[in-house]
Amino acid sequence: QVQLVESGGGLVQAGGSLRLSCAASGRTFSSLAMGWFRQAPGKERDFVAAINWNGGATNYADAVKGRFTISRDHAKNTLYLQMNSLKPEDTAVYYCAVSTRYNGPDYAPRRVDEYAYWGQGTQVTVSS
Repeated sequence: QVQLVESGGGLVQAGGSLRLSCAASGRTFSSLAMGWFRQAPGKERDFVAAINWNGGATNYADAVKGRFTISRDHAKNTLYLQMNSLKPEDTAVYYCAVSTRYNGPDYAPRRVDEYAYWGQGTQVTVSS
């Protein structure tokens, strides 16, 4: 079974940067898409960014486009989210996930129900 562990969250001032990592273990997931989602208190889990199986295609939520960058390193079995120009509204628990299936070479889904495996989450707090 795939296991995912997020790290890199913390407290940062508005305008600052953080880099989240998601380390994977267990069976290979190299042919699957991966994504980042976030959930603020009292809110639904929302899409942040996704990346296809080989890193050549990405999708971003409008709220983070131009500020966040998703990437993956197959050799290290690790997913990353570089977050720049952080805003207080970015405050949330951030989760990494692996897609349920392979659905084409550019598949990088945006829906929660397209993902099968989830990490435990890492807290990101942005102060004003």
